[in-house]
Amino acid sequence: MEMFSLRNNNIDTEIHIIKKEKAPFSIVGKMDISDNKITDDNRNIKEKNRNNINTITLKNMDRSMQNGIDEAHEEYQYLNIIKDIFHRGAKRGDRTGVGTISLFGTQMRFNLRDSFPLLTTKRVFWRAVVEELLWFIRGSTNSKELSHKNIHIWNANSTRQFLDDNGLSHREEGDLGPIYGFQWRHFGAKYVDMNTDYKNQGVDQLLNVIHKIKTNPNDRRIIMSSWNPTDLHEMALPPCHCLAQFYVCNGELSCLLYQRAGDMGLGVPFNIASYALLTYMIAHVTDLKPGEFIHSLGDTHVYLSHIDALQEQIQRRPRQFPTLKIKRKIDDIEKFTFEDLELVGYHPHPKSEFPMPMAI
Repeated sequence: MEMFSLRNNNIDTEIHIIKKEKAPFSIVGKMDISDNKITDDNRNIKEKNRNNINTITLKNMDRSMQNGIDEAHEEYQYLNIIKDIFHRGAKRGDRTGVGTISLFGTQMRFNLRDSFPLLTTKRVFWRAVVEELLWFIRGSTNSKELSHKNIHIWNANSTRQFLDDNGLSHREEGDLGPIYGFQWRHFGAKYVDMNTDYKNQGVDQLLNVIHKIKTNPNDRRIIMSSWNPTDLHEMALPPCHCLAQFYVCNGELSCLLYQRAGDMGLGVPFNIASYALLTYMIAHVTDLKPGEFIHSLGDTHVYLSHIDALQEQIQRRPRQFPTLKIKRKIDDIEKFTFEDLELVGYHPHPKSEFPMPMAI
Protein backbone atom coordinates (compact mmCIF):
# COMPACT_ATOMS: atom_id res chain seq x y z
CA MET A 1 0.00 0.00 0.00
CA GLU A 2 1.26 3.49 -0.91
CA MET A 3 0.12 6.67 0.83
CA PHE A 4 0.54 10.25 -0.33
CA SER A 5 -0.39 13.13 1.99
CA LEU A 6 -1.47 16.69 1.25
CA ARG A 7 -2.18 19.29 3.90
CA ASN A 8 -4.55 22.26 3.78
CA ASN A 9 -2.95 24.82 6.09
CA ASN A 10 -5.95 27.14 5.78
CA ILE A 11 -8.30 24.94 7.79
CA ASP A 12 -6.17 22.24 9.39
CA THR A 13 -6.96 19.80 6.59
CA GLU A 14 -5.01 16.66 5.83
CA ILE A 15 -5.67 14.67 2.65
CA HIS A 16 -4.48 11.10 2.30
CA ILE A 17 -4.50 9.42 -1.12
CA ILE A 18 -4.24 5.69 -0.59
CA LYS A 19 -3.43 3.30 -3.42
CA LYS A 20 -4.20 -0.34 -2.74
CA GLU A 21 -3.26 -3.21 -4.99
CA LYS A 22 -6.02 -3.96 -7.54
CA ALA A 23 -8.24 -1.19 -6.18
CA PRO A 24 -9.08 2.36 -7.24
CA PHE A 25 -7.77 5.37 -5.38
CA SER A 26 -9.47 6.28 -2.15
CA ILE A 27 -9.31 9.83 -0.81
CA VAL A 28 -9.55 10.60 2.86
CA GLY A 29 -9.68 14.24 3.96
CA LYS A 30 -9.57 15.75 7.44
CA MET A 31 -11.10 19.20 7.58
CA ASP A 32 -11.73 21.53 10.53
CA ILE A 33 -15.16 22.93 9.66
CA SER A 34 -17.14 23.18 12.92
CA ASP A 35 -17.27 21.92 16.48
CA ASN A 36 -18.25 18.37 15.56
CA LYS A 37 -16.39 15.50 13.95
CA ILE A 38 -17.95 14.46 10.64
CA THR A 39 -16.99 11.14 9.11
CA ASP A 40 -18.18 9.43 5.96
CA ASP A 41 -18.29 5.64 6.31
CA ASN A 42 -19.58 4.01 3.13
CA ARG A 43 -21.05 7.38 2.12
CA ASN A 44 -23.08 7.73 5.34
CA ILE A 45 -22.01 10.68 7.49
CA LYS A 46 -22.15 10.34 11.25
CA GLU A 47 -21.38 13.12 13.69
CA LYS A 48 -18.93 12.49 16.51
CA ASN A 49 -17.15 14.84 18.89
CA ARG A 50 -13.40 14.49 19.50
CA ASN A 51 -10.97 17.32 20.22
CA ASN A 52 -13.01 19.76 18.09
CA ILE A 53 -11.43 18.30 14.94
CA ASN A 54 -13.69 17.22 12.09
CA THR A 55 -13.15 14.72 9.35
CA ILE A 56 -14.58 14.55 5.87
CA THR A 57 -13.88 11.16 4.36
CA LEU A 58 -14.28 10.56 0.65
CA LYS A 59 -14.13 6.80 0.03
CA ASN A 60 -14.70 4.32 -2.74
CA MET A 61 -14.26 6.95 -5.45
CA ASP A 62 -15.71 6.10 -8.86
CA ARG A 63 -13.02 4.74 -11.17
CA SER A 64 -13.62 7.67 -13.50
CA MET A 65 -12.40 9.98 -10.70
CA GLN A 66 -9.01 8.28 -10.29
CA ASN A 67 -6.21 10.84 -10.08
CA GLY A 68 -8.83 13.59 -9.89
CA ILE A 69 -9.45 14.36 -13.57
CA ASP A 70 -10.97 12.72 -16.61
CA GLU A 71 -10.56 15.20 -19.45
CA ALA A 72 -13.11 13.41 -21.62
CA HIS A 73 -16.14 15.01 -19.93
CA GLU A 74 -16.54 18.72 -19.22
CA GLU A 75 -18.59 18.05 -16.09
CA TYR A 76 -15.39 17.01 -14.31
CA GLN A 77 -14.46 20.71 -14.23
CA TYR A 78 -17.37 21.22 -11.83
CA LEU A 79 -16.65 18.08 -9.80
CA ASN A 80 -12.96 18.86 -9.48
CA ILE A 81 -13.62 22.40 -8.27
CA ILE A 82 -15.69 20.87 -5.46
CA LYS A 83 -12.86 18.45 -4.66
CA ASP A 84 -10.40 21.35 -4.73
CA ILE A 85 -12.57 23.27 -2.28
CA PHE A 86 -12.60 20.26 0.04
CA HIS A 87 -8.82 19.88 -0.23
CA ARG A 88 -7.58 23.46 0.09
CA GLY A 89 -10.54 25.78 0.64
CA ALA A 90 -10.68 28.25 3.52
CA LYS A 91 -13.33 28.12 6.21
CA ARG A 92 -15.34 31.35 6.09
CA GLY A 93 -18.39 32.80 7.75
CA ASP A 94 -21.22 34.24 5.67
CA ARG A 95 -24.43 36.23 5.97
CA THR A 96 -26.59 33.12 6.16
CA GLY A 97 -24.90 31.95 9.36
CA VAL A 98 -24.41 28.48 7.83
CA GLY A 99 -20.71 28.82 7.04
CA THR A 100 -18.77 27.85 3.93
CA ILE A 101 -15.56 26.35 2.63
CA SER A 102 -14.37 28.66 -0.12
CA LEU A 103 -11.86 29.28 -2.91
CA PHE A 104 -11.46 32.55 -4.78
CA GLY A 105 -11.23 32.65 -8.56
CA THR A 106 -12.25 29.56 -10.55
CA GLN A 107 -13.30 28.99 -14.15
CA MET A 108 -15.05 26.40 -16.32
CA ARG A 109 -15.50 26.22 -20.11
CA PHE A 110 -18.33 24.41 -21.90
CA ASN A 111 -18.57 23.68 -25.63
CA LEU A 112 -22.10 24.52 -26.80
CA ARG A 113 -21.69 23.37 -30.39
CA ASP A 114 -22.86 19.78 -30.07
CA SER A 115 -24.31 19.48 -26.57
CA PHE A 116 -25.93 21.40 -23.75
CA PRO A 117 -24.20 21.59 -20.31
CA LEU A 118 -27.00 20.45 -18.03
CA LEU A 119 -25.14 18.59 -15.29
CA THR A 120 -25.75 14.86 -15.06
CA THR A 121 -24.28 13.88 -11.67
CA LYS A 122 -27.55 15.13 -10.21
CA ARG A 123 -30.87 16.02 -11.79
CA VAL A 124 -31.17 19.74 -12.51
CA PHE A 125 -34.70 21.21 -12.57
CA TRP A 126 -34.81 22.05 -16.28
CA ARG A 127 -38.28 23.60 -16.35
CA ALA A 128 -37.26 26.00 -13.57
CA VAL A 129 -34.09 26.96 -15.47
CA VAL A 130 -36.16 27.87 -18.53
CA GLU A 131 -39.03 29.62 -16.76
CA GLU A 132 -36.71 31.69 -14.56
CA LEU A 133 -34.74 32.85 -17.62
CA LEU A 134 -37.95 33.77 -19.47
CA TRP A 135 -39.02 35.66 -16.32
CA PHE A 136 -35.73 37.60 -16.34
CA ILE A 137 -36.20 38.38 -20.04
CA ARG A 138 -39.67 39.79 -19.35
CA GLY A 139 -38.11 42.11 -16.78
CA SER A 140 -40.32 40.74 -14.02
CA THR A 141 -39.47 41.02 -10.33
CA ASN A 142 -42.61 39.29 -9.03
CA SER A 143 -41.77 35.89 -7.53
CA LYS A 144 -45.46 34.92 -7.58
CA GLU A 145 -45.32 34.62 -11.37
CA LEU A 146 -42.94 31.69 -10.89
CA SER A 147 -44.68 30.17 -7.88
CA HIS A 148 -47.95 30.08 -9.85
CA LYS A 149 -46.09 27.75 -12.23
CA ASN A 150 -45.03 25.59 -9.26
CA ILE A 151 -41.48 26.97 -9.33
CA HIS A 152 -40.55 28.11 -5.86
CA ILE A 153 -36.87 29.01 -6.17
CA TRP A 154 -37.45 32.68 -5.24
CA ASN A 155 -40.16 32.20 -2.61
CA ALA A 156 -37.88 32.22 0.43
CA ASN A 157 -36.39 35.59 -0.50
CA SER A 158 -39.76 37.30 -0.97
CA THR A 159 -41.82 36.25 2.06
CA ARG A 160 -43.32 38.87 4.35
CA GLN A 161 -40.87 37.94 7.12
CA PHE A 162 -37.81 37.98 4.85
CA LEU A 163 -38.69 41.40 3.42
CA ASP A 164 -39.40 42.81 6.89
CA ASP A 165 -36.16 41.40 8.29
CA ASN A 166 -34.16 43.00 5.46
CA GLY A 167 -35.55 46.52 5.72
CA LEU A 168 -38.06 46.11 2.90
CA SER A 169 -41.27 46.21 4.92
CA HIS A 170 -42.76 48.72 2.45
CA ARG A 171 -42.57 46.06 -0.25
CA GLU A 172 -45.51 43.79 -1.12
CA GLU A 173 -44.95 40.08 -0.50
CA GLY A 174 -43.44 38.57 -3.64
CA ASP A 175 -41.75 41.84 -4.70
CA LEU A 176 -38.02 41.14 -5.03
CA GLY A 177 -37.05 44.68 -5.96
CA PRO A 178 -34.83 45.75 -8.91
CA ILE A 179 -33.08 42.40 -9.39
CA TYR A 180 -31.84 40.71 -12.57
CA GLY A 181 -34.75 41.20 -14.96
CA PHE A 182 -35.20 44.85 -14.04
CA GLN A 183 -31.50 45.56 -14.57
CA TRP A 184 -31.43 43.68 -17.88
CA ARG A 185 -34.38 45.62 -19.30
CA HIS A 186 -34.55 48.94 -17.37
CA PHE A 187 -31.06 49.70 -16.02
CA GLY A 188 -31.02 53.15 -14.41
CA ALA A 189 -34.79 53.55 -14.13
CA LYS A 190 -36.27 54.39 -10.73
CA TYR A 191 -37.77 51.25 -9.19
CA VAL A 192 -41.19 51.71 -7.61
CA ASP A 193 -42.65 48.23 -7.18
CA MET A 194 -43.26 44.99 -9.09
CA ASN A 195 -46.61 46.21 -10.47
CA THR A 196 -45.35 49.39 -12.17
CA ASP A 197 -45.08 49.54 -15.96
CA TYR A 198 -41.47 50.49 -16.82
CA LYS A 199 -41.88 50.51 -20.61
CA ASN A 200 -39.29 52.77 -22.31
CA GLN A 201 -37.65 53.55 -18.96
CA GLY A 202 -33.94 53.03 -18.34
CA VAL A 203 -31.49 51.20 -20.59
CA ASP A 204 -32.65 47.96 -22.22
CA GLN A 205 -29.34 46.13 -21.99
CA LEU A 206 -30.69 42.88 -23.44
CA LEU A 207 -31.98 44.48 -26.64
CA ASN A 208 -28.77 46.52 -26.87
CA VAL A 209 -26.74 43.29 -26.74
CA ILE A 210 -28.84 41.77 -29.52
CA HIS A 211 -28.60 44.96 -31.63
CA LYS A 212 -24.80 45.14 -31.26
CA ILE A 213 -24.38 41.47 -32.18
CA LYS A 214 -26.40 42.06 -35.34
CA THR A 215 -24.83 45.38 -36.37
CA ASN A 216 -21.30 45.38 -34.92
CA PRO A 217 -20.31 41.83 -34.00
CA ASN A 218 -16.65 42.79 -33.45
CA ASP A 219 -17.60 45.21 -30.68
CA ARG A 220 -15.73 44.49 -27.44
CA ARG A 221 -18.43 46.18 -25.38
CA ILE A 222 -21.27 43.70 -25.84
CA ILE A 223 -21.96 43.51 -22.13
CA MET A 224 -24.99 43.10 -19.86
CA SER A 225 -24.64 43.90 -16.15
CA SER A 226 -26.94 43.12 -13.24
CA TRP A 227 -24.73 44.93 -10.72
CA ASN A 228 -26.14 48.41 -10.10
CA PRO A 229 -24.71 49.86 -6.85
CA THR A 230 -27.43 52.50 -6.58
CA ASP A 231 -30.13 49.81 -6.44
CA LEU A 232 -28.48 47.19 -4.21
CA HIS A 233 -30.24 48.37 -1.05
CA GLU A 234 -33.62 47.90 -2.76
CA MET A 235 -32.97 44.31 -3.80
CA ALA A 236 -34.15 41.32 -1.79
CA LEU A 237 -30.91 39.63 -2.86
CA PRO A 238 -28.01 41.37 -4.63
CA PRO A 239 -27.01 39.75 -7.94
CA CYS A 240 -24.70 36.74 -7.72
CA HIS A 241 -24.23 36.39 -11.48
CA CYS A 242 -23.25 39.95 -12.25
CA LEU A 243 -21.92 40.48 -15.75
CA ALA A 244 -22.16 38.69 -19.09
CA GLN A 245 -20.00 39.53 -22.10
CA PHE A 246 -20.78 38.20 -25.57
CA TYR A 247 -18.28 37.46 -28.33
CA VAL A 248 -18.88 36.72 -32.02
CA CYS A 249 -16.34 34.77 -34.07
CA ASN A 250 -16.68 32.66 -37.23
CA GLY A 251 -20.46 32.74 -37.11
CA GLU A 252 -20.61 31.58 -33.48
CA LEU A 253 -21.75 33.35 -30.33
CA SER A 254 -19.92 32.76 -27.05
CA CYS A 255 -20.65 34.09 -23.58
CA LEU A 256 -18.41 34.78 -20.60
CA LEU A 257 -20.18 35.14 -17.25
CA TYR A 258 -18.60 36.68 -14.16
CA GLN A 259 -20.29 35.52 -10.97
CA ARG A 260 -19.28 37.17 -7.69
CA ALA A 261 -20.49 34.27 -5.52
CA GLY A 262 -21.05 30.69 -6.58
CA ASP A 263 -22.88 28.16 -4.41
CA MET A 264 -21.53 24.92 -5.88
CA GLY A 265 -24.32 22.74 -4.52
CA LEU A 266 -27.47 24.64 -5.50
CA GLY A 267 -26.73 27.70 -7.57
CA VAL A 268 -23.86 26.94 -9.94
CA PRO A 269 -25.46 23.98 -11.81
CA PHE A 270 -28.49 26.21 -12.38
CA ASN A 271 -26.36 29.18 -13.49
CA ILE A 272 -24.39 27.09 -16.00
CA ALA A 273 -27.60 25.93 -17.65
CA SER A 274 -29.25 29.37 -17.53
CA TYR A 275 -26.47 31.29 -19.28
CA ALA A 276 -25.82 28.48 -21.73
CA LEU A 277 -29.53 28.70 -22.61
CA LEU A 278 -29.37 32.49 -22.89
CA THR A 279 -26.45 32.07 -25.31
CA TYR A 280 -28.46 29.61 -27.40
CA MET A 281 -31.47 31.95 -27.49
CA ILE A 282 -29.50 35.07 -28.43
CA ALA A 283 -27.58 33.10 -31.06
CA HIS A 284 -30.89 31.94 -32.50
CA VAL A 285 -32.41 35.43 -32.85
CA THR A 286 -29.16 36.80 -34.35
CA ASP A 287 -28.74 33.94 -36.86
CA LEU A 288 -25.56 32.64 -35.24
CA LYS A 289 -24.58 29.25 -33.85
CA PRO A 290 -23.77 28.74 -30.16
CA GLY A 291 -20.04 28.56 -29.49
CA GLU A 292 -18.73 28.42 -25.91
CA PHE A 293 -19.90 29.30 -22.43
CA ILE A 294 -17.13 30.38 -20.06
CA HIS A 295 -18.04 30.63 -16.38
CA SER A 296 -15.74 32.66 -14.09
CA LEU A 297 -16.50 32.71 -10.38
CA GLY A 298 -15.17 34.85 -7.54
CA ASP A 299 -16.06 33.40 -4.12
CA THR A 300 -16.57 29.76 -5.09
CA HIS A 301 -18.00 27.99 -2.08
CA VAL A 302 -19.60 24.93 -0.55
CA TYR A 303 -22.04 25.48 2.30
CA LEU A 304 -21.28 23.30 5.31
CA SER A 305 -24.85 22.01 5.17
CA HIS A 306 -24.23 20.76 1.60
CA ILE A 307 -21.11 18.70 2.32
CA ASP A 308 -22.92 15.38 2.73
CA ALA A 309 -24.76 15.57 -0.59
CA LEU A 310 -21.72 16.83 -2.50
CA GLN A 311 -19.52 14.04 -1.15
CA GLU A 312 -21.93 11.60 -2.74
CA GLN A 313 -22.26 13.59 -5.95
CA ILE A 314 -18.52 13.82 -6.69
CA GLN A 315 -18.31 10.03 -6.63
CA ARG A 316 -20.75 9.71 -9.52
CA ARG A 317 -19.63 9.21 -13.11
CA PRO A 318 -20.90 11.97 -15.44
CA ARG A 319 -23.18 10.86 -18.23
CA GLN A 320 -23.43 12.25 -21.74
CA PHE A 321 -24.72 15.81 -21.88
CA PRO A 322 -28.09 16.28 -23.59
CA THR A 323 -28.68 18.33 -26.72
CA LEU A 324 -31.00 21.31 -27.04
CA LYS A 325 -33.32 21.93 -29.97
CA ILE A 326 -35.24 25.13 -30.68
CA LYS A 327 -38.37 23.86 -32.40
CA ARG A 328 -39.39 26.93 -34.42
CA LYS A 329 -37.85 30.05 -35.92
CA ILE A 330 -38.10 32.95 -33.47
CA ASP A 331 -36.94 36.50 -34.21
CA ASP A 332 -37.98 38.22 -30.96
CA ILE A 333 -36.32 36.92 -27.79
CA GLU A 334 -39.44 37.83 -25.78
CA LYS A 335 -41.49 35.34 -27.83
CA PHE A 336 -39.75 32.21 -26.53
CA THR A 337 -41.84 29.81 -24.45
CA PHE A 338 -40.93 26.66 -22.56
CA GLU A 339 -42.61 24.59 -25.29
CA ASP A 340 -40.20 26.00 -27.91
CA LEU A 341 -37.24 24.26 -26.26
CA GLU A 342 -36.69 20.51 -26.52
CA LEU A 343 -34.08 18.86 -24.33
CA VAL A 344 -32.98 15.58 -25.92
CA GLY A 345 -31.17 12.73 -24.18
CA TYR A 346 -31.05 13.96 -20.60
CA HIS A 347 -30.47 10.92 -18.36
CA PRO A 348 -28.99 12.21 -15.10
CA HIS A 349 -28.28 10.58 -11.77
CA PRO A 350 -31.02 11.08 -9.16
CA LYS A 351 -31.81 14.45 -7.66
CA SER A 352 -29.68 15.51 -4.69
CA GLU A 353 -31.22 17.33 -1.73
CA PHE A 354 -29.57 20.60 -0.71
CA PRO A 355 -31.03 22.79 2.05
CA MET A 356 -31.32 26.38 0.81
CA PRO A 357 -29.46 29.07 2.78
CA MET A 358 -31.41 32.28 3.14
CA ALA A 359 -28.86 34.62 1.56
CA ILE A 360 -25.61 34.54 -0.41
